[in-house]
Amino acid sequence: MMRYTLPRDMYYGKGALEQLKNIQGKKAILVLGGGSMRKFGFVDKVVNYLTEAGIETKLFENVEPDPSVETVMEGARIMREYNPDWIIAMGGGSPIDAAKAMWVFYEYPDTTFESIIKPFSFPTLRQKAKFIAIPSTSGTATEVTAFSVITDYAKGVKYPLADFNITPDIAIVDPNLAETMPKTLTAHTGMDALTHAVEAYVSTLNSPFTDPLALKAIQMVFEYLPASYDGDMSAREQMHYAQCLAGQAFSNALLGIVHSMAHKTGAAFSTGHIPHGCANAIYLPYVIKYNSKNALGRYAEIARGVGITGTDAECVDALCKKIDDYNVQLSIPKTLKEFGVKEEEFLEKVAAIAELAVGDACTGSNPRPITPQEMEKLLTCTYYGTEVNF
Repeated sequence: MMRYTLPRDMYYGKGALEQLKNIQGKKAILVLGGGSMRKFGFVDKVVNYLTEAGIETKLFENVEPDPSVETVMEGARIMREYNPDWIIAMGGGSPIDAAKAMWVFYEYPDTTFESIIKPFSFPTLRQKAKFIAIPSTSGTATEVTAFSVITDYAKGVKYPLADFNITPDIAIVDPNLAETMPKTLTAHTGMDALTHAVEAYVSTLNSPFTDPLALKAIQMVFEYLPASYDGDMSAREQMHYAQCLAGQAFSNALLGIVHSMAHKTGAAFSTGHIPHGCANAIYLPYVIKYNSKNALGRYAEIARGVGITGTDAECVDALCKKIDDYNVQLSIPKTLKEFGVKEEEFLEKVAAIAELAVGDACTGSNPRPITPQEMEKLLTCTYYGTEVNF
């Protein structure tokens, strides 16, 4: 038996944020990132709509990119003092992911972070609060997923948390918020969305319910991402919907080793954080080549869905080239070396990173099994840009 879970309600389209004035409750905490939502006036809009609904609102601001365990624990502490019946997270993936994790420790103060790292091990939520997610970026789709990524900076590891309990109750997908994204963020989040859809389609847990969503998302990303990157706001709107479709697919079909690699390399190197979508974009063509031994036909179906023709093998090669070409167009490097990771540090850390990546929660649904030794070889290919032929 398999399960298919989405938010109970999704409101989408320009101005969908106004739906907040119709919710019922007494207190809400609004979890935010670094300030762009305030700068562009969306915080005031949310507070005004909630006031109209008769709901008192407290702000928790400045959640950092790739939120930390410490931020999660501090947010949960404030929630326990305030006792909201709505948790509302607005912004990019970081504040929404952080708020999902805060939710657990708000309702279950004695729970430890270590106890929820195991996938699908969360206690039953909605004992104190429900959850609304409002994305401002077009990539993570965390507004419709059962996932959250939290970073333990002391260990240099990202933990993907997974449980259907943390699927939001309401998602508000208003493209007006996505118009605020800078160019680089548009590129990285767009390729994150593409990776979500591709990995969902080839996942061992793909299904007749997730396949159409994944394929449509892939088609939309290839069609609209370049124009969205160049500032076309009608394309930006379509990308906001595409990433949401991809999220609905991968939340139920799960992901693969592109994400395993991105999770374990994002905070691993002293040369600086590798943005999640950028890491996914770098790794995706290499992983397609690795996985094609087991999933050639599925990748070929993706390729044909975006107008590529030929044999299955030709289609997969052309799909990888198409992704490489998009990365060039979006100013995304092809290798970790090009990104700036120092060779000596890479060689020193790659074996340990490979071990961690194989143990990542996303590895289990990858279409081709992988050993730590194979993962080390694959990561080495992504560093030097060498062909994946094993």
